[in-house]
Amino acid sequence: MKKWLLGLLLGGLLGIFDGLTAPLSAPETKPELLQIVFGSFIKGLVTGVLIGYFSQKVQSLALGIVFGLAAGAFFSFLVALMQYLSLGRNYWWQIMLPGAVLGIIVGYATQAYGTRVNKAA
Repeated sequence: MKKWLLGLLLGGLLGIFDGLTAPLSAPETKPELLQIVFGSFIKGLVTGVLIGYFSQKVQSLALGIVFGLAAGAFFSFLVALMQYLSLGRNYWWQIMLPGAVLGIIVGYATQAYGTRVNKAA
């Protein structure tokens, strides 16, 4: 499977599970679970496809994992910042930690299991 496609699919799938963990760390978010899961799914898709494209260009497991961590943490930071600015909620670690883990897993998987697209000569 192409690396960008693997990143997209795995990022979306893990994004769903990322959203489903919200009531474990913040039980008061249970009424908003559907919105959280959908937002985490979209965040996972975007993060996954970016990591997949990076993995396509750079053939290094270590750099793939580091980029995955950075991308996952960055997009999760943006979501946590939106929560803080709009609602005054301090969910920094509850949002950023699962997002960073998602990035690490997708970064590893795209480098280890994705296939590189060869350009025609």
